[in-house]
Amino acid sequence: MARRFVVEADGGSRGNPGPAGYGAAVLDPETGETLAEAAEYIGTATNNVAEYKGLIAGLRAARALDPEAEVEVRMDSKLVIEQMSGRWKVKHPGMRPLAAEARGIFPPAQVSYEWIPRERNKHADRLANEAMDAGKRGEQWRPAADEALEAPAVPAEAAAPAVAPPGWAAPADLGAPATFVLLRHGETALTPEKRFSGTGGSDPELSPVGRRQAELVAAALAARGTIQAVVSSPLRRCVGTAEAVAARLGLDVHIEEGLRETDFGAWEGLTFAEVRERHPGDLQAWLASSKAAPTGGGESFATVARRVALTRDQLVARYAGRTVLLVTHVTPIKTLVRLALGAPPEALFRMEISAASLSALAYYADGNASLRLLNDTTHLR
Repeated sequence: MARRFVVEADGGSRGNPGPAGYGAAVLDPETGETLAEAAEYIGTATNNVAEYKGLIAGLRAARALDPEAEVEVRMDSKLVIEQMSGRWKVKHPGMRPLAAEARGIFPPAQVSYEWIPRERNKHADRLANEAMDAGKRGEQWRPAADEALEAPAVPAEAAAPAVAPPGWAAPADLGAPATFVLLRHGETALTPEKRFSGTGGSDPELSPVGRRQAELVAAALAARGTIQAVVSSPLRRCVGTAEAVAARLGLDVHIEEGLRETDFGAWEGLTFAEVRERHPGDLQAWLASSKAAPTGGGESFATVARRVALTRDQLVARYAGRTVLLVTHVTPIKTLVRLALGAPPEALFRMEISAASLSALAYYADGNASLRLLNDTTHLR
């Protein structure tokens, strides 16, 4: 007998359109036990888009548990329920791709839809609001269990002060910020071929082109004379780049595990086209959700974001008021920029970070961050 799941989903927008998020829960229909939860801040969107995104996330979470299961979807959105049941047409062009995506997750015969009043959809509604609240703070939503495990217990009087509204300049009494100059490593043999190259791969060294790039960026940073410390990912392409710069500056290289690249699992060493051919379903899920991991036990972007955020906080405390070079990879750099801007997870796919490029972020004592530079490659010309 096929397993049965209940998916409760919801989405909301504070402004319609405005800052939006969704929430979804997969429940055991017999016991009411929560089997899985999903929530995400999606940036500026309408209520309807957020509701469809919640439906898609809930169905994907159910499919991850059992692709053969029978699923009953319960939502308080009359529009989504009627459209997905086939009783109403999907007239809005922006909704059609979302409805099609939702229909493609399970065979239609395995899914039924039921409208419920809002007071019966409190679980998913709470998750959607948690996601929107997290987005407002520039964070990603995390399950409560994760937060309890990761957050150290601190007395109330030791809690961090509320973050002040960002402005053109920091108040004078905040002092100098911790400034991170973000350097992507130089090229490896895999870089020009645009192959996935993360923590779980072959750990390639710099190519001759990459070594030349490292020397050029070292000369540029030495001329500026502002770097006070060099911190590097443990992977060889970053260490090689960091050592070239540190030697020119007369500094040591400090290794920081949290700056390593994403583990791309079974995709390591493959091109995007090869992954699309061999693992089309997993790739589609990865592109659609920051919580989806690459095939074969890789890291999701949400997992990387938690690691990078923790590392950021530790480095900001360690190097308060100083300018530090962080030699790292595409995903950690994009993640630091995204978090500083309070941008949604999909912003990762909208940034270009070239080999041996420089970006810069400043972190102030009141918790605000300022993006000062992004993907500068003028030193390579």
